[in-house]
Amino acid sequence: MTGAATSGAEGHYRALESLYSSAPVNTLFDSALAVLEDGRARITFQVTPTCYHAAGAAHGTVYFKMLDDAAFYAANTLVTDRFLLTTSFNLHFTKPVREGTVVAEGRWVSGRRRVLVAESRLIDEEGEEIGRGTGTFMRSRIALSSLSGYSNGTQSA
Repeated sequence: MTGAATSGAEGHYRALESLYSSAPVNTLFDSALAVLEDGRARITFQVTPTCYHAAGAAHGTVYFKMLDDAAFYAANTLVTDRFLLTTSFNLHFTKPVREGTVVAEGRWVSGRRRVLVAESRLIDEEGEEIGRGTGTFMRSRIALSSLSGYSNGTQSA
């Protein structure tokens, strides 16, 4: 349905992808969001030397961003009216990564009303887990429809 209006869940998913792309912070990273279904999101991220700490591997802030974003968007698939806020996030580093494609897989775990819990994991090019996290997200007072990046119902070519 490229170029055509979409509705319902698909429209919400595409609008969330648009919202991700519109965030100014994402101009700093080579990454893309794909919302897969209710409660599932995937971010593909390119790790390059610009992400390194002094010892030559990706800095922990990169791990946090990928894990938080994947869990956040997995949770926000279930909330169509409000922007969610991260209220806490716990992460575990299991392996350093230097260069290549990393996939952050987010999955909603529980909650639908006021507070939602989602988890995420990072997978490197070899298919190994390099990090994992769990976040708690709360509905904000910010309407998704008020955010210019949230273009619900349209999908660009």
